[in-house]
Amino acid sequence: MIPIADDFAFRTPRAAYIHVPFCVHRCGYCDFTVIAGKDHLIPAYLRALERELQSLQQPHEVDTLFLGGGTPTHLPPADLKRLLTLIRTWFQLSPAAEFTVEANPAGLDLERIQVLAEAGVNRVSLGVQAFDDATLAILERDHRADEIRRTYRELHQAIYNISLDLIFGVPGQSLHTWQDTLASALELAPTHLSTYGLTYEKGTQFWNRRTRGELVPSGDDVEHDMYAWVMDELPRHGFDQYEISSFARPGFRSRHNQVYWSGRPYFGFGPGAARYVDGRRESNHRSVTQWIQRVDAGIIGPHESETLTQEDRARERLVLGLRRCDGICPAEFLRETGYRFEELAEEPLRQHTSNGLIERTENGTIRLTRAGRFVADSVIIDFL
Repeated sequence: MIPIADDFAFRTPRAAYIHVPFCVHRCGYCDFTVIAGKDHLIPAYLRALERELQSLQQPHEVDTLFLGGGTPTHLPPADLKRLLTLIRTWFQLSPAAEFTVEANPAGLDLERIQVLAEAGVNRVSLGVQAFDDATLAILERDHRADEIRRTYRELHQAIYNISLDLIFGVPGQSLHTWQDTLASALELAPTHLSTYGLTYEKGTQFWNRRTRGELVPSGDDVEHDMYAWVMDELPRHGFDQYEISSFARPGFRSRHNQVYWSGRPYFGFGPGAARYVDGRRESNHRSVTQWIQRVDAGIIGPHESETLTQEDRARERLVLGLRRCDGICPAEFLRETGYRFEELAEEPLRQHTSNGLIERTENGTIRLTRAGRFVADSVIIDFL
């Protein structure tokens, strides 16, 4: 270990995340901080968020601003405008900033699109998930394929930079239907695609239904073929894979997500929101009502907090860096963390290099191989 002259973990964040928990319906696979059928809480949420943002004491300039959920665009247009105005009061965008809002195809009408564009939103992450109606029904989505296409066309007239989220490995989904979904997504010509294998998180309805035998997972072989198709097909259409689940056209990588993966600090506000400031990982209360009550009572601060040591920060940087297809440059890693890669991970590095899941490139960069991307989670955990 060597001393770090300028540890970027202690710099003032240049990125901010705002969590908006409202949805029409909680999908069975969702494990996020979400509430459905509670729109009467929107005014209280906005009031609490304003109070929490006031803890900044002064506005901050950021390079990336991200509104996630939930479904931020579920808010009625007047409330959505109020939310965006509030956020822009406390976060000023740098000249080339990326301002992303998550949205669902259902309910994203022309009025809401206009509100987004007028507030300076220049990137939308659209939760499509699939293009065949049978898969959408299994996922409990409230839109259908025709609505995706119509919404995309209307959105694209106001905001060019659009990312689509897709899910594979859905019960009943075949490789053929997954290939059709990718083809339909490519027809729309988005700038970015995120593809995720369906997971069954404990406590979700999908977990319970799988336990009861009501949902049967696709199987490892089918999911392997689906992910392989993504990695083969998207580059042929001009998409570069830059992270395990992320593909982008040149110049359209998610700058906000790269803040997370590079271990940079960021602000986080709203129920369940996480932040990384001054070397501390903090998170707000996941219960929306509890978060509102705490803020209303003047308790503005994290529900959970952990101060990371220099070694903790280095290990996080290592694990997050392995998710990126560019991998980890040892010289850069040493300069930014104070540790040589081998000091922290000599044995897993040797083991996974020998079994073909990690490789060292000609310039010394360490990264997952193509085979390693299929089992990334099980490989990366060995480096913790």
